[in-house]
Amino acid sequence: MTNRKEMLDRELVTTRLINAPRELVFEFWTNPNHVKNWWGPNGFTNTINKMDVRPGGDWEFVMHGPDGIDYKNKSVFVEIIKPERIVFQHMKPIHKFQVTATFEGLGNKTKLTFRMLFESAAECEKVKVYAVEANEQNFDRLETYISQKSELKKVR
Repeated sequence: MTNRKEMLDRELVTTRLINAPRELVFEFWTNPNHVKNWWGPNGFTNTINKMDVRPGGDWEFVMHGPDGIDYKNKSVFVEIIKPERIVFQHMKPIHKFQVTATFEGLGNKTKLTFRMLFESAAECEKVKVYAVEANEQNFDRLETYISQKSELKKVR
């Protein structure tokens, strides 16, 4: 059995309070037409080939880096509890880890918690060098996207 200290050594956690209701934030995380517009760190764009948001469903996409390199990604959804939680297993080729994203409704805001659990502390340390900042940028992009979508609705 894994003790809590060992688990903490294998985990990266990012939390953000998003200025939008959790149903909307959840929708922007599960609809590929939205995800493609904000997923990833600054400078990245996405091509989503498949996003079957259900337990056992595949999520296959390519992140196009600002350096011109394409990063193929494949994940498998483990658990979907609308609008509370998404769990998916990110498969190799790059890194293997499990993500648990939770969406806590706080009135018209959402506390979003993003947990990456790696197979080993060594793998976590290797990824931590860039993933902590990349996750913050990912959340920044989500907030900007939500804000832009909200502004468009006000104009119409």
